[in-house]
Amino acid sequence: MSDRELVIGPRLGVYGRRAFTNLVRGVVQIVVAYVANLPLFILAVLSIAFIPLGVGVVLTPVVIQAIRGLANQQRVWAAEWWGVEIAVPYRPEPPGGLGPFGRLKWLFSDPATWRDLLWTFLNVPVALVLGILGGLLSLYGLEGVAVAPWLGQVTGYGWGPFWPLDDYGLLGIIGSVVLGAVLVAVSVPVGPFFLKAHALFCQALLAPTRAALTERVQRLTETRSETVDASAAELRRIERDLHDGAQARLVALSMNIGLAEEMMKHDPETAAQLLAEARAASGTALTELRDLVRGIHPPVLAERGLDGAVRALALGLPLPVDVQSDLPGRADAPVESAAYFAVAEMLANVVKHSGARRAWLQIEHSDDRLLMIVGDDGTGGADPARGSGMRGIERRLAAFDGTMAVTSPPGGPTVVTMELPCALSSPKISPSSETG
Repeated sequence: MSDRELVIGPRLGVYGRRAFTNLVRGVVQIVVAYVANLPLFILAVLSIAFIPLGVGVVLTPVVIQAIRGLANQQRVWAAEWWGVEIAVPYRPEPPGGLGPFGRLKWLFSDPATWRDLLWTFLNVPVALVLGILGGLLSLYGLEGVAVAPWLGQVTGYGWGPFWPLDDYGLLGIIGSVVLGAVLVAVSVPVGPFFLKAHALFCQALLAPTRAALTERVQRLTETRSETVDASAAELRRIERDLHDGAQARLVALSMNIGLAEEMMKHDPETAAQLLAEARAASGTALTELRDLVRGIHPPVLAERGLDGAVRALALGLPLPVDVQSDLPGRADAPVESAAYFAVAEMLANVVKHSGARRAWLQIEHSDDRLLMIVGDDGTGGADPARGSGMRGIERRLAAFDGTMAVTSPPGGPTVVTMELPCALSSPKISPSSETG
């Protein structure tokens, strides 16, 4: 085998893989457009039209959620295939549950819903044209090279819609082969541009609008300012606790040890008493330092994660707390810390203000959102506007684009629903669970 053959062989292999990849991706976007986009658009129009009859009240949210799922899959393909990132623009569902009409209002008030519907309709012709230009032209060219001459000799039919080969004889067969080869040669390198153009078209309709981005930037600016203020207040609290607590005890400890040193020769009994007081003061200072560190970032949270930390927290409360938590992984440390302290503050409020006999805590993760529900059977009447603790929780969660909703009618029960958008990492495998 010559050196040239050694070079040409791998190149043809790469060329063939590119042609196959273009073909598959072009067929996928065409099939999705006609099998999914078109039926969903028709269902969406019909379900919205049937809202006055009552059927659409139930059907419309289902169809819109299906369209959002399809749009999210398109976002994944655009990012993985062509590096076109399309952010998810949907407004979060208000916590606390929604009725049928509340769900409709939430969906219809989101501009992304109507942009999704427009994309569902326009994607049908756009995906067809760009899919053919990007993926199917190479297959059509291969037909001209390999299949059309054989069909022309056997059946008398020509290459696709262009011409019957019998009209031109050998010249027609040669023409189909040449033109087919040219189509393959051109379509394989040019095809990705058409397919990426489809991804950019999807980005234009499925990405957040400029108004939505402006609103988000404004909200993040406000929450960042509140978080900075809260962080400054927290630093002042830590400084005050160190100054008034542990530091004062350490100064007293130093003075007692100094007095004991002076009195050791003259009054050993008094010196021994001072050393005993110093030992007790050192234990108290150490306890206060541990409590202070635990308030900054509890060791149990770092060691056992949010699931184990909240269970340990519930066991230390003076009232029974039913905990339902089964997280498949761990969030980033800042998010985990914010979630832990939000739950801790709410449980502290239950103990201090609710007069409850029982409380419950539910933590779950779905759709990249961490949901935390804290409830109690107390007297109710909790109002975030009147409680600095709840306002602090709102600020802490808002810094991570989270939300909090409080339901607390007079007489109870009180239910606080908190949400944090986050992804969970894979759970760590302990050595005991590993198999050889």
